[in-house]
Amino acid sequence: MMFWLLWLLTILQRLVELVYAKRNERWMKERGAVEFGQSHYKWMVLLHIGFFVSLLLEWSVGSRTLHTFWVPMTVGFIIVQGMRILVLQTLGRFWNTKVLVIPGEVLVTTGVYGGKIRHPNYLIVSLEILLLPLIFQAYITAICFTILNGALLLFVRIPIEERALSR
Repeated sequence: MMFWLLWLLTILQRLVELVYAKRNERWMKERGAVEFGQSHYKWMVLLHIGFFVSLLLEWSVGSRTLHTFWVPMTVGFIIVQGMRILVLQTLGRFWNTKVLVIPGEVLVTTGVYGGKIRHPNYLIVSLEILLLPLIFQAYITAICFTILNGALLLFVRIPIEERALSR
C-alpha cells in the first residue's frame, strides 16, 4: 500500500508541475523568452518516465518490502518535497522544466536561490531519485537513475542553463 501511495502521489505531483510549467512557459514566451537546450529535453522526459517505470518493475519483481530505515527515508523524502515546493514558490512564474530565459530579466537570488547552492532544484531531484527507490529496496533503480540523472545534469543540463543565464 505504501508503495502505491508514494509512487502515485509523486507521479501526480509531477503531472501537476507539468501543467504549471506549461502555463509558465506560455507566460514567459509572451514576454519574449528564449529557449535553450531543446535537444536534451526529450532525454530528460524519458529519464523521468523511465525512472517511474523502473521503480514499478523493480518493486513488482523484487521483495516488495520496505527498507529497514524506511521511516527516516520517507521523512527525508517528504522534507525534499517541501524543498521542491519552496523552489517553485521562489521562482514563481520563472520555474519551468525547460531552460527559458526572458532577456533583460534579473536572475532570482532570493529564497532557496539566495544560498551557496546554485541549482537547488537539481539537488532536490537527485535526492528524490535516490530516496524514493531506497525506501522500497529498489537498489538497481536507485543506482542506475542516480548515475543517469547525475550525468545528464552535470554534463548537459547545468552547462546549458549556465550559458543561458549568463546571457
